[in-house]
Amino acid sequence: MIVVAAVVEIRIHGSQSLKAKRGVVRSITQRLRNRFNLSVAEVGGQQTWQRAELGLSAVGGDRSHTRGLIERAVEFVEELHLAEVIAVDIEVLDLPYEPHEDFSGDESDFED
Repeated sequence: MIVVAAVVEIRIHGSQSLKAKRGVVRSITQRLRNRFNLSVAEVGGQQTWQRAELGLSAVGGDRSHTRGLIERAVEFVEELHLAEVIAVDIEVLDLPYEPHEDFSGDESDFED
């Protein structure tokens, strides 16, 4: 199982209040969820007017595909022109998966 996580630092130029910033952040996060089916949250900069840190994550079976999904999502944020992307940090975790010993894989175990 591949888990890709990213922190995207953005600057919202012209924002004069937390309310205005939250509107931009909400718009970006919702668009990312809808288009890329990612987990997205504001993870930093909550009390600043013009800066935010967004956490993005995706899970998949293929390393290059899952990382590519996050990279395309970051490009999408840049293309929206709602905020300037200041920094991006992407981490890839490869979590080994071993089927549980008690599960024989026989589907008859699930029949009534």
